[in-house]
Amino acid sequence: MSVVNIAIDGPSGAGKSTISQILATRLGLAYVDTGAIYRAIGLYMMRRGIDCADQEAVLRALPSLEVAVSFQGGRQRTLLGGQDVSKELRRHEVSDCASKVSAMPEVRAHILTLQRGIAAQHSCIVDGRDIGTVVLPQADLKIFLTASPEDRARRRWNELRRRGQRLSYEQVLRDIQERDRRDSERAVAPLKPAEDSLVVDTTGNTLEQSVALLQALLLNRFPAQLKEGKPCP
Repeated sequence: MSVVNIAIDGPSGAGKSTISQILATRLGLAYVDTGAIYRAIGLYMMRRGIDCADQEAVLRALPSLEVAVSFQGGRQRTLLGGQDVSKELRRHEVSDCASKVSAMPEVRAHILTLQRGIAAQHSCIVDGRDIGTVVLPQADLKIFLTASPEDRARRRWNELRRRGQRLSYEQVLRDIQERDRRDSERAVAPLKPAEDSLVVDTTGNTLEQSVALLQALLLNRFPAQLKEGKPCP
């Protein structure tokens, strides 16, 4: 099978990671979570006591950063200095730090080669905020996944509660709105749909409804390359 690259972009809390993981497992694709790479960078800065909003300090630390990914059953493991930090990356404070460092052009350039190299070797679903516009502009299919800020905040709030993090819904909504602003207004690779992307709004959907919608779309677009139930690489 020839390599198939599917780019899924969208704002924070749109469900990109969860939906992409499920689709990758069902359709025999590798799942590449680019957000996890940025979170690993944020975690690295936090561990070193660096303010993630301090661009000069972040850039001074960047050359010593060692971040990589590997795959097990199509699922991504994110490595920081050779250590698997995947389970630490969904913490709220790590996500917030990732949003700040990801706005820095030098940080984005630092991992661009890593991202493109993964996609060149694997049939995969790659999710993020600038995959279709910057990282993989030649992706075989580009999807922009979105939902209302309120719906996204509700989903993220429930996720954080399941993880034992006790933030108020109002705080999560404010953070979602602020992250939307930062991501859309940044000078380099701002959050926006690629011109040839399909915009999918999942407001009001259950997770399974959103997965079923995208799964049908992918199977219809790539009937020869994708097959339900195919083992992941």
